[in-house]
Amino acid sequence: MSPLPPRGATAGTLLGMLLLGLQLLAAGPASAGPQDDAAALAAAAATRSEAPASPDAGAVQAEVRAGEQSDARIATAVAARLLRQPSLQRVSVAVNGGVVTLGGEVVADADRKLAADVAAKVDGVTNVVNQVAIDADLQTRLQVAIEQMKGKLVRLVVALPLLLVAIAIVWFAAWFGRRVGRWPLRWLRGHADNPYMDGLVRRVVQSAVVIVGLVVALNLLGATALVGAVLGSAGVVGLVVGFAFKDIAENYMAGVLLSLRRPFAPDDHLVIDKYEGKVIALTSRATLLMTLDGNQVSLPNSLVFKSVVTNYTSNPKRRFDFVLPVDPAESVGRARDLGLAAICGVDGVLRDPAPSFAVDGYAAKGLDLRFYGWVDQRRNDVGKVRTEALREVRGAFAEARVHGPETVRYRAPDAPVPREPAGDTSVNRDIDAQLAAAQRASDEDMLNPQGSGDAKGGGEAAPAKS
Repeated sequence: MSPLPPRGATAGTLLGMLLLGLQLLAAGPASAGPQDDAAALAAAAATRSEAPASPDAGAVQAEVRAGEQSDARIATAVAARLLRQPSLQRVSVAVNGGVVTLGGEVVADADRKLAADVAAKVDGVTNVVNQVAIDADLQTRLQVAIEQMKGKLVRLVVALPLLLVAIAIVWFAAWFGRRVGRWPLRWLRGHADNPYMDGLVRRVVQSAVVIVGLVVALNLLGATALVGAVLGSAGVVGLVVGFAFKDIAENYMAGVLLSLRRPFAPDDHLVIDKYEGKVIALTSRATLLMTLDGNQVSLPNSLVFKSVVTNYTSNPKRRFDFVLPVDPAESVGRARDLGLAAICGVDGVLRDPAPSFAVDGYAAKGLDLRFYGWVDQRRNDVGKVRTEALREVRGAFAEARVHGPETVRYRAPDAPVPREPAGDTSVNRDIDAQLAAAQRASDEDMLNPQGSGDAKGGGEAAPAKS
């Protein structure tokens, strides 16, 4: 066991330890100073970042001055461009922040749009507010109209020589087209005798030459764009016109087909639908007939093309018939021989084909005997020949005492039978003069070729007009 230190040494030791602790406490805060400074700086920076930034007054003033200079430059440029346009002299300009506001008055709406277009083309313009009004002052508008008219007259006088040359070119094209249009006709007439094809080819050639002349004239006048616009709208216009004039187009096409097929010729005797008459002419729209009553009938070509057409002239031989009743007790063979012999003696009845006979019906009232005969329509009228044949057969029955039914008596049994003279059986010329006059008056005939005689059906020549 070690001995304890003396009491005086222990007190000295405690006093020394106390002094050492005080020194350490004084040195501790001095060594932590740099860390505390860094923390303080960071806290101050965070405080400044959370606070709102305020604009720099000097920079703001600079930007304002630059914007005012740019607006002034834009206003000057827009005003200078507007002043160069005579119609925009009264347009005012205001610019704020690149936005151009136009005011004032102009005469036409086109000038108002022009002002907006001119302002929009200046560099730096962001938007255009068009507040230009249309001037409604009568005097101003009259002055503008007079000035425009003067300008047009001046331009017309300046362009008058070119206009005269263009007119001369078109006139020469029309004349040359008529001359050239005759060249293909010589070849065409040698292959087909069709007046419609002659006219069609002539019109096509003439139109082509005239169109070339128009293009040359418009090119000389600097208006070739007009040709493109017209040709571009021709399709739409043609479609609209086709729907609007469908019936006219149908009649025209039917006329073309009738002219190509040529089912009849001028002077032919036709029955079309319920209309009967002689052909005057075939036009591009209608077929003209002269009825047997002397009336002129215009039939649409579409009706003629779609109807059943009976042409009595295409075959010069035409058959007629009539019926005579006899008593059932009479001999059919005897009545037949008498009737056929009487018909053969009529002027105009052909021997080939020969007259014929048929019993048309038998009833309590009697026998219906039907007689047939043939007529050459170029020499005799079928109606007149039929009338004469009926009269001759009736007379032959009366002479031979062939009795009719009880309700029919040709003559009294004991009365003498006089012989009547033969009647006229010549061709009926009642409407020939009217028909010829109507044909001369028709300025369009797609059937009758120019410079040739009337074409008759069946290859037979037409009889001379009385």
